[in-house]
Amino acid sequence: MVIVAFGLVYLLWGSTYLAIDIAVQTIPPPMMCATRFFIAGVVMLAACAATGRKILYSPRQIALAAAVGLLLLMGGNLTLSYAELSVPSGLAALIIAVIPLWFLVLDSLLLGDHHISGRGKAGLALGIVGLFVLFYPELLSETALGRRELWASLSLIGGSFSWALGSVLSKRWLQGMDVFSATGWQIAAAGVGNFLFALLVGDFSRAGWTTRSVAAVMYLVVCGSWIGYTAYIWLLKHVPTSKVSTYAYVNPVVAVFLGWLILHERVDRFIVVGSVIVVLSVILVTSATVKGKTASEELPAVETTGD
Repeated sequence: MVIVAFGLVYLLWGSTYLAIDIAVQTIPPPMMCATRFFIAGVVMLAACAATGRKILYSPRQIALAAAVGLLLLMGGNLTLSYAELSVPSGLAALIIAVIPLWFLVLDSLLLGDHHISGRGKAGLALGIVGLFVLFYPELLSETALGRRELWASLSLIGGSFSWALGSVLSKRWLQGMDVFSATGWQIAAAGVGNFLFALLVGDFSRAGWTTRSVAAVMYLVVCGSWIGYTAYIWLLKHVPTSKVSTYAYVNPVVAVFLGWLILHERVDRFIVVGSVIVVLSVILVTSATVKGKTASEELPAVETTGD
């Protein structure tokens, strides 16, 4: 089950960057995310109820699941969807690959009794260098397009922080909830949140529901939300976070290849060099150790209580 779940997260999530890029060409990001997550969440909750799984929890548990869903799927995915209006899907995936760096920092801070090892700190520093290389062409650009791509790229760092925070908190907040029904509540909450945001910014009149974009949204519903996201939440409950976060240096490889193959996105020397540096930094971080301040035993990097 662990191998299958990792395979699904590695391959399917790598392909979602391409699907998002296609969908937002005619459907505004909030509307696309609202449609994707609301359909996926409601159907998942209905399926859980039909198969006898518990879906009714205390208001506090549902609120915590909703908060995790908003951090992951609104703070993370909506930011990504907006960014892909300006940033190639492959480059977006490479920037998102810094998520394990956030995992390391947040796990250490939230646990309180651990500190980052030397290897982990080296990985953090190397990751910053990798991001600088990826951003370098936009930093030098004086055109409006280059400036817009730079700001969109920088927003992905904030989106990856939101995703990492939601992932870390999910291990604490979702205890006692069925993994599938908890996932349903998270996705449904993200659908409602994105719907309200779409209503606020007036996206409904600007949505173009072409066959191509609708197919991309349905792919995101089935492969990104139902299969990929459920596999991700299941892994967070059964595997140390340090291992789960390895998807971040597999997804970009898939995304860059598909973006180059299907959308003919550029793969220049900055993307090649920057991606190598970022991947190396992530490997350093996920193979690092986090030492307890009051104990001599070392634990795997970014591993949280209960793993």
